[in-house]
Amino acid sequence: MSIFDTIREKSEAYAEDTAAVLSHLVRTKSYGGEEGDVLKVVEQYCKQYNFDEVRFDGLGNLIARVGEGSRSIAFDAHVDTVEVGDPDQWTRDPFSGLIEDGWLHGRGSSDQKGGAASMLTAGRILKEVGYTGPYAVYFTFTVLEEDCDGMCWKYLIEEEGLKPDFAVSTEPTSCNLYRGQRGRMEIEVHFKGVSCHGSAPERGVNAAYKAARTVLALEQLNEELKPDDDGFLGKGTVVVSQVHARGPSQCAVPDQARLYLDRRLTWGETKELAVEQVKKLGEGEIERVEVPYYTKTSWKGTEYGQELYFPTWKIPADHPLVLAGVVAHKNLYGEAPLVDKWTFSTNGVSICGLHEVPLIGFGPGDEAEAHAPNEKLRVADLPIAAAFYAALPYNLPQ
Repeated sequence: MSIFDTIREKSEAYAEDTAAVLSHLVRTKSYGGEEGDVLKVVEQYCKQYNFDEVRFDGLGNLIARVGEGSRSIAFDAHVDTVEVGDPDQWTRDPFSGLIEDGWLHGRGSSDQKGGAASMLTAGRILKEVGYTGPYAVYFTFTVLEEDCDGMCWKYLIEEEGLKPDFAVSTEPTSCNLYRGQRGRMEIEVHFKGVSCHGSAPERGVNAAYKAARTVLALEQLNEELKPDDDGFLGKGTVVVSQVHARGPSQCAVPDQARLYLDRRLTWGETKELAVEQVKKLGEGEIERVEVPYYTKTSWKGTEYGQELYFPTWKIPADHPLVLAGVVAHKNLYGEAPLVDKWTFSTNGVSICGLHEVPLIGFGPGDEAEAHAPNEKLRVADLPIAAAFYAALPYNLPQ
């Protein structure tokens, strides 16, 4: 029996355990900045499964390791979730962790505690088969991704010095292999007018009208943005997500206005390009354009921050890490996985986009379940993901 047969059989044997772990994680609420309770649960499982190292970093990320190799690969899952939203849109308790008809229900099941549960089983398997390969295998359970994707890995690399040779994001991919995503950034656009009494608007300059004209120009810009050269990631987008205007009173012409933009960046689009595009289309109307700076205090009490710019990333289809992932899947299941990309953003913006660590994605669950009411995950995905994570270190370049 090959090592891959052993891994697959163990993963399938532990399928119910993996689902039970995921149910436990879903039942443990973990909004951004409040991940301490769920990470203590994860820590207990890491110790139960005899991981070689289990520790917290200064921000509150949990770092676990199996193996002693001189090179390293990191599997990442963020354990924070978005909030529930309108509870009336949920047909079940959002934190039930209920398993029913092949699905596990609850907030965070697909995005992305399913990846975390599968990582725990993968580490358990690697310990049981006595993994001694040339790669130390890190499992990172990270915080604050929903608030500021990649900031946790900015901390891991720049403050903790954990920069692996390769990385895998376990965000949902429907158990396909992903090799890229568009980047994103947030932009504030500010306008100034001159206030006057609302009974004589001709005496003032309406900042809201300036903003409105710019909104229409941004709608046109979104239509004109182009895809990347090879068409893999698709076109960039710009969305006006917030509009604010105010003046001295509700009976006055507003002298201030602000737009908030969500800008998705395809390959070749940069922060500087996106800012300049906005300035140009609002020339004569806009007072200033800014990329905001985000800060937050983690569950561990550490304040950290970064500019809200998240670089685009992709790696070639023939990159050694992509090829290793394809071979690992073939060794386990006899066929190659679909190779694709994410629509949304992940911690890859920091791992690969900013710090240039080669990264692939492979995760249980469907991307469309992320942030949706009645979020759920196919239970059958869990052993597939766990087996893939345990098998990949055996297929990495030696």
